Amino acid sequence: MAFSKFLFFLLLVLLFSMLQRPTWAIKKSYVVYLGAHSHGPEISSVDLELAAHSHYKFLGSYLGSLETAKDAIFYSYTRHINGFAATLEEEKAAEIAKHPRVLSVFENRGMQLHTTRSWDFLGLETNGVIPPGSIWENARFGEDTIIANLDTGVWPESKSFSDDGYGPIPSKWKGSCQNNTANGVPCNRKLIGAKYFNKGSKAAMGILDSDEETARDEMGHGTHTLSTAGGNFIEGASVLGHGNGTSKGGSPRARVATYKVCWFACFDADILAGFDAAIHDGVDVISVSLGDRPEDYISDSIAIGSFHAVKRGIVVVASAGNDGPTDGSVTNVSPWLFTVGASTLDREISTYVTLGNDQKFKGQSFSQDGLPSGKMYPLVSGDNAKFSNTSVKQGQHCMPRTLDPNLVKGKIVVCLKGGNDVVDKGKVALLAGAVGMILTNDRWAGNTLTPEPHFLPASHISYMDGLAVLAYINSTKAPMAYIARPTTRLGTKPAPSMASFSSKGPNTVTPGILKPDITAPGVNIIASYSEANTLTGLVYDTRRVAFYMESGTSMSCPHISGIAGLLKTLHPDWSPSAIKSAIMTTG
Repeated sequence: MAFSKFLFFLLLVLLFSMLQRPTWAIKKSYVVYLGAHSHGPEISSVDLELAAHSHYKFLGSYLGSLETAKDAIFYSYTRHINGFAATLEEEKAAEIAKHPRVLSVFENRGMQLHTTRSWDFLGLETNGVIPPGSIWENARFGEDTIIANLDTGVWPESKSFSDDGYGPIPSKWKGSCQNNTANGVPCNRKLIGAKYFNKGSKAAMGILDSDEETARDEMGHGTHTLSTAGGNFIEGASVLGHGNGTSKGGSPRARVATYKVCWFACFDADILAGFDAAIHDGVDVISVSLGDRPEDYISDSIAIGSFHAVKRGIVVVASAGNDGPTDGSVTNVSPWLFTVGASTLDREISTYVTLGNDQKFKGQSFSQDGLPSGKMYPLVSGDNAKFSNTSVKQGQHCMPRTLDPNLVKGKIVVCLKGGNDVVDKGKVALLAGAVGMILTNDRWAGNTLTPEPHFLPASHISYMDGLAVLAYINSTKAPMAYIARPTTRLGTKPAPSMASFSSKGPNTVTPGILKPDITAPGVNIIASYSEANTLTGLVYDTRRVAFYMESGTSMSCPHISGIAGLLKTLHPDWSPSAIKSAIMTTG
C-alpha cells in the first residue's frame, strides 16, 4: 500500500513537471519576398539603411519588437531584391505570408550543383587555329565583359585567372574581394570580384568550419564552371595525360567574379544574396550551374534573383538539371532565364575491352594505364565474386566490403553502375585483388559514357555492351578479357547527341513555354580545377590536378554564358532577350 501511494505521488510530480515545462516551437529559416524597392538604380547608403529598417519594422510588428526582428533576420536584401531571410516559427511564417505586401514566403531550401575541345567543336576555332571572321576575333574575345558565377567559389591560383596582359578594371565595376582571412581570395585585373554568402547555410545546417569563411573553392566545381565561361588561354591542359590541348573559356578576355553560395548545398537565402550583390556590382552575365525541383516563380530563389537581374539588362544563364531522361525533369524554367541542356562532344577518351571470344567493345576511362599487352585475364561479375553474406545487388554494384578476395584476385571484375561512386567501385575491386574493372551502365544510363580517373585499368561501357559481356561470362566456364590503355580520339560520331542525364521537358510550371532553351557541350569537359580538392573527393584519394574532366548541365551552362559574354562585348546595347534570341537562332 505504501509503495502504491509513493508511485501515485511520483506520477503526480512527473505530470506537474511536464505541465510546467515550456513548449518550444521549432524554428526554420525562411525567405520573405516583397518584390522590388522603390529606390532607383543609383543607391545611396541612406537608401540601404531605410530598406533594412523597413524590414526590421515589418517583421517586428509580428514578433513584438524591433530588436527581436533584428535577431531573427540574417539577410536583408536592400539593393535590387526587396525582402529578407529570417529564422521563424512555421505559424509565424504562415501569418506573414497573408500580408498584402508579401509576394511569397518560402522555406530556405538547399539546391544541388548540376556536376577544351568545346570551342573547336562549336566552330570558334579549327584545330586550335582561330579562323578569320570568328566571333572570338570580332568580339575581341569578350574583352571587358564581366561574367559572374554563382557556385562554390574559385581557386585564384589557377592560370585561368592570371591577369598578365590585362589593362585597368572597367570603371563600371563596383564590386570587391573578400580577402580578409588567411584563406581568402586575392583578386587582380582578371579575377575582379570574390564574395561568399553562407548565412543561409548556417541557418539551415548549423555552424560551418571557420576555414570555410572564404570565397576560395574547396570543391572544384566553381573553378571549373567559371574557367569554362571566361578563363584565359592555357596551353598544355590535360587530365592525367589525356585530352591534351589548350584550355580556354568562351569569353577568354572577359573579367570574372565569383559569388560563393554553395557549401553543403546551395541555399535559397544565400543565392538571393549572391544575386543582389552581383546586380549591384555591375556584372554583364550571371552563370548559375545549380538548381532544384521547379517551384512557382515567386517561391524560387533563382527565378526571383534572375528576374531582378534581367530587369537591369543582365543575361542570366542556368543549367537545366541532371535528372534525365525522365520527362518533366527540367529545372530553372522561368521564361526570362536562358536554360541549358547538355550534349556530347566529338571527343572520347576511349579504351577497348576484348573478350576471350574476340568480341570487342569501346568504352571510356582516363585511368593512367591499361593491362600489359598480349595477355588475357580471368573475368568475373561482381555478383559471382561477392561474399556469401552480401546481397546479389550489392555484389553487382561492387559496394564496399562485398567482394571476396578469394574470388577476385588476379581477375577483371564487372561492376554495374549505381549504388556508390564509380571510382569507388574500382577501389573496392582493387582492394580485393582485381587487376581491372569493366563498369557497365544500367538501363537508365543507356549509352552515355563518362571517363573517370580510376585507380586501376578500367573501361566504362554501355548498357547493351554490358549485357553482352555478362552473357559471355554465363556462356563459358573460363571467361577471359583484356582492357587496353585509354587513348584520346577526336571526330567521333554521332556528335552532338543528347546526354542521357540531361533533364527534359515539358516545363511543369508553365507548360506553354518550352524548356530547356538550348543545349551545349556538357559531357567530358576539361577545365581548371581547385587544387584544394582531390580528383574524386573520396577520402582515400590523394591525387590533385590543375585541370579536370567533368560532365553535367553544370558544364554546358557556362559554355552559353561565355558566348553571351562575346555578344555583350560585340553589342553592348543588346537586351538579354536579344542575346538569347541570337544564340538560339544561330545555326
